[in-house]
Amino acid sequence: MIWLASLVALLPFLAAFAGMLFGPSLTRVLRGAPAGPPLRNGPALIACAPVAVSLVLSAVVAFSVWRDPGERTGALTLIETGSVPIRVGFQVDGLAAVVGLMVCCVALAVQVFSVAYMSGDRRYSSYAAFISLFTSAMLLVVYSGDLLVLYAGWEVMGICSYFLIGHHWEERANSRAAVKAFLVTRLGDVGFLIGVIVLGAGAGTFQIDRIVRTAGDLPQSTATAAALLLLAGVAGKSAQFPLHTWLPDAMAGPTPISALIHAATMVAAGIYVVARLDGVFLAAPTALAVLGVLAVVSMVGSACAALAQDDLKRVLAYSTISQLAVMAAGLAVGAKSAAIFHLLTHAAFKALLFLAAGCVIVTAGSNMLAHYGGLRRGMPLTFWSMTVGFAALAGVPPSSGWFSKDAVIEAAQHAALHGGEITSGGIAWLVYLGLLVTVVLTAAYAMRAWLMTFFGEHRGTYEVRDPGRIMSWTVAALAVPAAILGFFGLGATELRPQLGASLLSVLLLAVGAGGAFLAWNRDPALDPARALGPVRTVFARAFFVDELYAAVIVRPVQTLARHVVQFDQRGVDAAVVGTGRGAGRLGGLVRFVQNGNPQTYLTGLLAGVAAIAAAVVIFQ
Repeated sequence: MIWLASLVALLPFLAAFAGMLFGPSLTRVLRGAPAGPPLRNGPALIACAPVAVSLVLSAVVAFSVWRDPGERTGALTLIETGSVPIRVGFQVDGLAAVVGLMVCCVALAVQVFSVAYMSGDRRYSSYAAFISLFTSAMLLVVYSGDLLVLYAGWEVMGICSYFLIGHHWEERANSRAAVKAFLVTRLGDVGFLIGVIVLGAGAGTFQIDRIVRTAGDLPQSTATAAALLLLAGVAGKSAQFPLHTWLPDAMAGPTPISALIHAATMVAAGIYVVARLDGVFLAAPTALAVLGVLAVVSMVGSACAALAQDDLKRVLAYSTISQLAVMAAGLAVGAKSAAIFHLLTHAAFKALLFLAAGCVIVTAGSNMLAHYGGLRRGMPLTFWSMTVGFAALAGVPPSSGWFSKDAVIEAAQHAALHGGEITSGGIAWLVYLGLLVTVVLTAAYAMRAWLMTFFGEHRGTYEVRDPGRIMSWTVAALAVPAAILGFFGLGATELRPQLGASLLSVLLLAVGAGGAFLAWNRDPALDPARALGPVRTVFARAFFVDELYAAVIVRPVQTLARHVVQFDQRGVDAAVVGTGRGAGRLGGLVRFVQNGNPQTYLTGLLAGVAAIAAAVVIFQ
């Protein structure tokens, strides 16, 4: 079992290595060959085949764990450090098995979709290689049995996101977005690494299973400090307030990368780590309370921002922040199963929505909602697939999102009414009410994006048609799990819909979606967001958090940097250069008598002898 998990994580890494080495040469060779089906292209096969094998192996691992539940661990090697050893090994249980399967499914869909989407890109080989490395890093996080090994995969994902977001680095906005994503997530990762060290030193081991089992024996201060530091990295990776600002800008990358980051890697890693280390967080109620507050701010604020965005990808980006906060809210009230269930359903419908958005963008040549309209008639496959995705996002029964979202709401309701893992009843009520508000806002922005894209009059001059079969069929395939995945949770009591919570969420869904429809129906040619009035600008700019950071952090740091540069040039450099010039001048004076001319030396010698002789005669 452990060796199968190792192969699942290793195969995408080998694909990345092979793509870097052989992809460019294969591309050059095949450019001179007759055109053939895209999947016969060498780089595409290198990209897709290993991930497909990983998917099969991850399914075998998940099936084996399902048939015989339990935890499997295995060590590849033990690294002695002089204090706490590092155990390079894997840990497979139900959580790791199902998340690993999810990662491989989405990664394969993204690789296949990219074959057509990136067909004209001259750097496709490196692009596909980084996707494979990204996938391998996430699988390392999922299957890792040691916190430091997990951290290695955690950081590899960071550098892969930098390269993939900035894939089209020729445009300044893309490179800036990549740098912003890298720096903001690194800021959180500083706290995450310190938290890993604190946790490992306190527990005397970095083994995840031993840490979780003994978390209750840790001193309260150690558990709380470690959990809060880990939350810094979780907030960065999973784009939660206040480190959420990088994710909307990351939409500058190719659309399939957005699907990969939002559905299966990077942002999912933070939620997964909290679930994996749930014992540590349960031993630190303060950290759970902080997680609950951050989740409420993130889910409600991001849903408001999504309601006023003009860019389809940015609507989905803010939606991801909000939905990840729903998962964090579930973890904060002790509903681990519901949170992970929503992580899985979200992976299905968010991958579907982003790749379907890619189909729309390829057809329209624009990300802007104002350039769409009436696309359902010419893009029926994309329309029906994206309809399923929006329904799951909004929580329309019986889509997958309805099952998982209601499980989180039911858990929050129980915690608020009867008490739960959070000690403060006020925090539980805050989480519960935040979830209810988010249901209304999610239905509203999903309805707005759906109507503006597929209904009303066509607002462009391009030909409306579904893209090629590879892209369309990939999207249609993803619509299946987005529609039915929720039914797989009926076997667990805590994941079954409860009548009261379900009726309330459906009522709130109708309020949000109905409000957006009425605003749109007044004049389908206009944006329904106009009904927001003066607050639309505030929502569209995401409450000016970026502007606040620019004023409080970015500009002061830039000003300080300019002063440092000036001091360096006028102070440090001037002193160094002045010293060098002074030494040069002094050396010039000394060098005057050492010019290499024998006549000068002889003249100097005779003059010296004459002077000495004269002095002797005069002063004797």
